[in-house]
Amino acid sequence: MTSPIVRFAPSPTGRIHIGNARTALLNYLFARKGNGQFILRYDDTDLERSTRAFADGIAEDLTWLGVHPDLTIRQSERVSLYDEAAERLRGMGRLYPCYETEDELDRRRKRQAARNLPPVYDRAALKMTPEERERFEAEGRKPHWRFLLDHRSVAWHDLVRGPAHVDCASLSDPVLIRADGSYLYTLPSVVDDIATGVTHIIRGEDHVTNTGVQIQLFEVLAGRVPIFGHHNLLTTASGEGLSKRLGHFSLGSLRETGLEPMAAASLAVLVGSSEAIRPIATLEELGSLIQLDRLSRAPAKFDDHELEGLNARLLHGMDYGVAAPRLTAMGIAGGEAFWLAVRGNISRFDAVGQWWNIVNGPMEPVVEDGAFLEAALGALPEEPWSGETWAEWTGSVKATTGRKGKDLFMPLRLALTGLEHGPELKALLPLIGRARATERLKAR
Repeated sequence: MTSPIVRFAPSPTGRIHIGNARTALLNYLFARKGNGQFILRYDDTDLERSTRAFADGIAEDLTWLGVHPDLTIRQSERVSLYDEAAERLRGMGRLYPCYETEDELDRRRKRQAARNLPPVYDRAALKMTPEERERFEAEGRKPHWRFLLDHRSVAWHDLVRGPAHVDCASLSDPVLIRADGSYLYTLPSVVDDIATGVTHIIRGEDHVTNTGVQIQLFEVLAGRVPIFGHHNLLTTASGEGLSKRLGHFSLGSLRETGLEPMAAASLAVLVGSSEAIRPIATLEELGSLIQLDRLSRAPAKFDDHELEGLNARLLHGMDYGVAAPRLTAMGIAGGEAFWLAVRGNISRFDAVGQWWNIVNGPMEPVVEDGAFLEAALGALPEEPWSGETWAEWTGSVKATTGRKGKDLFMPLRLALTGLEHGPELKALLPLIGRARATERLKAR
């Protein structure tokens, strides 16, 4: 089998959201699993709304996820290719000019609706005489250009949905070029897929209807048709569609809250699949779990509360080797013992800073009973300390004071950490050390 070539083609008119990330990841993981190529293509022919800042933001978001393109292209730099393809289509008689205004087309659709007819373009432009065209040109009208569809059923085997088809006789001939000469999505997309050798097109199921038109364009322009796969879409927990414009779960906002990229990637890919949702540590492992033909056909609901829990679980199981460079970058030198002690009590990585300050830095102890703490200080053993020191020390304090349970442990936790909850003190106490423990127990 030929190594796959896939593409992710966002429009840089906003920041991508978690639903876009699902498409990007499914493509990227599919390519990596097959030792193939992943192309990032900016569909930036909308020059008014597309910006370089949004394009840079998309690249930043993909890098955060661990998605690294093998090739990056911009459609705004490839217009000559589209012009050439358009001329070929005109020469074949498959691209024809239409002079109707939007108002005229809208009135025609309303008349069709009143007669219970589908709102399909009637190809009136094909019946125009040369004199009629000249009259419109004299009025200053500029034509938009439609692709002449074969009125037949177009079938393909979908990687996700299995056998699929679109009856192109039920579709209007699509507009490929606007009256101002700018291109809509369809023609540039097909031309670039041909030029870059794309073998598989994996995208959201909202593009299924487009596939019949695009397959016909592939057949006319190249003869070869890529393999298509249309995955289910992510929605909000309440079932609403995700929107770049409304900022639903943008990757930038998720990153700014301190979420782990693999938590976002795990949920984005596994939700709506046959795999149980769980934290996956690497993209390689995530890619090994996904089979496109086992994705659900139902919309996949993305729950931010589930993402929070997934993020915490990912941190709780994170190996020290993964965490170590990040700890070093934060100036935390507690080593593996510190990480293993605190990882189970954080839901964001940067929370380790709080625990490092408690272990290593000055802090304000909470003193409930000075006499009790004085007795505890008298029983504090000499170093070296180990994981058994806490039990030995509290056993001595219990024997001396008669306290037990919460009455024994809580005053010590408050004095040593200033907090009612946290990591097990048998792990924290050796990290705090005798000198700092003594200072805190003496506080009044």
